[in-house]
Amino acid sequence: MAVRESLGPESVDFTSARLRMVQRLAASGVEHTRVLKVMNSVLRHQFVDSALAVQAYEDTSLPIGLGQTISKPSVVARMCELLLQSPAGKMGLGRILEIGTGCGYQAAVLSLMAKEVYTIERLRALHEKARVNLRPLRLANVHLILGDGMLGFEKGAPYAGIIAAAGGDSVPQAWCDQLAEGGRLVAPVMGPGQQQVLLVVDRSADGFQRTVLEHVHFVPLKSGLG
Repeated sequence: MAVRESLGPESVDFTSARLRMVQRLAASGVEHTRVLKVMNSVLRHQFVDSALAVQAYEDTSLPIGLGQTISKPSVVARMCELLLQSPAGKMGLGRILEIGTGCGYQAAVLSLMAKEVYTIERLRALHEKARVNLRPLRLANVHLILGDGMLGFEKGAPYAGIIAAAGGDSVPQAWCDQLAEGGRLVAPVMGPGQQQVLLVVDRSADGFQRTVLEHVHFVPLKSGLG
């Protein structure tokens, strides 16, 4: 399912910019063809303020209000690729939980890879912004939740994948509990030297296996509603 942009004088420019973004992703090491195809389908410029639209396809995070940001395209692609490389992902992603909806961009990306996406946001203003951004796309498999992401979303569990857009000192136990066997959790956590690292947690019949990857930079993970 393609997510199409509305016609306008800028549409060709955005199409070219988006293609260049995907080419950069491929050159940087993103290999999964489905990830590259989806990154080319979802229109990042529609999820940022119009004044920032010209920067939408650069590999940079952009402000979306309330001290939050939309993640770099390379980070979104990297985390999605990690989900698809999990045992559950190789068989076809089923139900995904996203922690931190933000403006809704990553939820839109995930919606084209997974059967269902539950996405939770603690800030009411961003929850509403994401609803406005996603409504025209009519993504029936995306479920927006206003709530405390640190608690996960028990009603939708178990999840084939859990992906977090904010980082804390460690991964909340609730996320691990809600991960299906064969599932994978991808989240930033605080590593040595107070630097964030990307953590992958795989759940099997034998328990949990944790793998620390590269340094990253995400907004802090917080509890409660705001």
